[in-house]
Amino acid sequence: GDAAERCRELALQLLRHGLSHGERPCEALPVLLPALAQRLCPPQGAEPSEELRLGLVQLLSLLLQRCGASMAPYLGDITRVLQATLLDHYAEIRRESCRCAVACARAMPEHFHMQSESLIKPLMQTISHQHYRVRVDVIQATGAVIQFGNGKSVDDVLSHLAQRLFDEIPKVRHAVTTVIGEWLLHLRDRYSYFHKLIPLLLGSFTDEIPENTKLAWTYWEKIGLQWEKENEEDLKDKMDFSVSPSHYPKGETRPGLGCRELVSRNLSKILPGLCHDITDWLGSTRIKASQLLYTLLLHAEDHITQHMELLLRTLYQACSDEESEVVKNSVKAAELIGTFVSPKVSLKLITPAFEQTPKASCVMVLAAVIRGSPKEILQPHVAQLGNTLSQAGVCQRSGEVFYMEQLLYCVQALIEVCQEDCKEISSQLFKVLVTIMAVPSSQDLKEKVEKTMSSLAAVQQLESFHCLYKQHIVQLLEWVAVSCEGWTCYSPEVLQFEVITTHSGPVIGEALDDFILVLKMCLQASRDPQMRLKLFTVLSQLLQKASETINSQGLFPSYLETVIKDILAPNLQWHAGRTAAAIRATAVSCLWALIHCEMLSPKEILKVKDELMPQVIASMDEDSKITRLMACHIVDVFLKVCGRQFDADKFKNTYTELIKRLDDASCDVRLAAAHTLANWFKCLKDSDVKSSMEGHVEFLYQELLVHLDDTDENLQKAVLEVLKEGSILYPDLLVREIEEVVHKHQTPVYCNQLLHHIQSAKESA
Repeated sequence: GDAAERCRELALQLLRHGLSHGERPCEALPVLLPALAQRLCPPQGAEPSEELRLGLVQLLSLLLQRCGASMAPYLGDITRVLQATLLDHYAEIRRESCRCAVACARAMPEHFHMQSESLIKPLMQTISHQHYRVRVDVIQATGAVIQFGNGKSVDDVLSHLAQRLFDEIPKVRHAVTTVIGEWLLHLRDRYSYFHKLIPLLLGSFTDEIPENTKLAWTYWEKIGLQWEKENEEDLKDKMDFSVSPSHYPKGETRPGLGCRELVSRNLSKILPGLCHDITDWLGSTRIKASQLLYTLLLHAEDHITQHMELLLRTLYQACSDEESEVVKNSVKAAELIGTFVSPKVSLKLITPAFEQTPKASCVMVLAAVIRGSPKEILQPHVAQLGNTLSQAGVCQRSGEVFYMEQLLYCVQALIEVCQEDCKEISSQLFKVLVTIMAVPSSQDLKEKVEKTMSSLAAVQQLESFHCLYKQHIVQLLEWVAVSCEGWTCYSPEVLQFEVITTHSGPVIGEALDDFILVLKMCLQASRDPQMRLKLFTVLSQLLQKASETINSQGLFPSYLETVIKDILAPNLQWHAGRTAAAIRATAVSCLWALIHCEMLSPKEILKVKDELMPQVIASMDEDSKITRLMACHIVDVFLKVCGRQFDADKFKNTYTELIKRLDDASCDVRLAAAHTLANWFKCLKDSDVKSSMEGHVEFLYQELLVHLDDTDENLQKAVLEVLKEGSILYPDLLVREIEEVVHKHQTPVYCNQLLHHIQSAKESA
């Protein structure tokens, strides 16, 4: 206690030397221990020098090493010293104090338990020290203090040790694993703490450092074997008659009987806390809890059954976690439910969740359970699964892509596990796949659905998914048509109908009765405009490749009268609004497709001309350039087929609209109108009403001559050809009209060519 630091240092060195070499160091204890306590414990005033404080703690360690149990009478002084030094600001003093605590615990275990609790608080205050070496030493000291002291302190340290399993330093996690393993092997009251210690040891199975993982497994195997020996009588039947399960998760080694029994018997105490941790606000805690859940279920095997309700509630929540690792581990855990729990039990508990408001996480869990199930055990429940998934409340519940992806994985799992047994639910699964494909999503999802359809076909020995459509096309159309009277643009059935008709390829040509019936009911002018627009777009797509789709069997022409009179004609009538205009455009497109692919024969055109001609002529004045162009082409075809049978009014109405199109903003429309006018003249030449049309022809000559001066040279040439065709009707009248305006033309060359043509025609005649 000298005021000079150097004197205190020399005194410490002399003491260390004497105690190291003396034969009876214990005789110094009555004098030395109070002096140490005075220099190291407040409030008398601690040693100010860090190096000397460290030396004094090292001296205490030396005494414990040399004197051992003889220091028992001074245990109170020792613990007071350690309580102070464990909280010293100097890290090395804390480390030496930890080593000193270990030595003390080992030196006098029969006395140490009376004072051990007093060291727990300072140890726990130091366990999160910034230096990892200090943390390692504290953990090791904690292990010894509790193992040789009062076991009741386990409860006080567990949460702190659990936190150290998340430590970023592998050596710290290694120390925790070692301490927990030793406790499970040697702690006197270990049976009382199995349910608290087992999760900590099993948590190290998923450590990112292989050495830590191996250490945890080594301890766990020893613990299992030890428990097996200690409880041999209880386990006798299981040891003698146990049978390895025929179906076990791939890549996993089955734990020993003692390990499995330890988990099974303590699972009811472990699960509630674990299920709470799996929903913790910290992502790292949720990940660790989900990893541990898988390990526990792998050990528990069929004992999972009695905890199914709690497990399912937890998995539903965990599968919707934002951490992908949590979801991945939860799905693996759900697969173990399929492996070890009878489907009769698991499906009975899972399917009620679908009757309420099924979430994506519920579907995810079901898919995992199916994947983990053995084929022969799942087979009796295949029909129930198919019916559940194909319910409208399940497969049409949500338009979310993520939900539909999980539904797809569920179908894939069924096909993968049940193989040929899926034949009995082929129709239900195909409905689900059609529903998924009908959801607006990425091309990637549609490709996955198509691949799954091919898999479903393959397990039934069918060549392709088109064979599935052939097998189910009538059922599918009847399925969507049930509610077609109430369809709107938001009805999922509209999208399903689109998938069935456009994705089935040539098969749709075999079910035209149902197909046309749906179109006839849904394309009435009184129905939802947006929905009609969607269906017309579908019809237009099919007509563009009619021979490969709706006319693959050559049966579509027999439905043409219905299509035109009941579907196209009502929708060609003018109504205000952009949607109505778009409907007229698609209707005109469908009509042109029918004509272009030659399904609408001249005979059929004669039947429908009176109904369609006024609407088509009106369509030449639509806002859409494509609609105006197709309308011109349609009128051109109608003129070729039946123009000679037109009366004067039809001739007048036709040319009146065509002459307007010569001023159209689109060059293509102007040229198409000119070409159609040429056919108009040809029809009038052979018509009975020619004589009554002279005034109209004269007006037409005047208008066409104006367009001979158009800025577009292509139109000039087209109009010239029209006038050449029209000159046959009234050549002298045309000559007079030309002579009146020829001097006004900027390019009189076309007028001169026309005059020459008329003169040549007269001479030939």
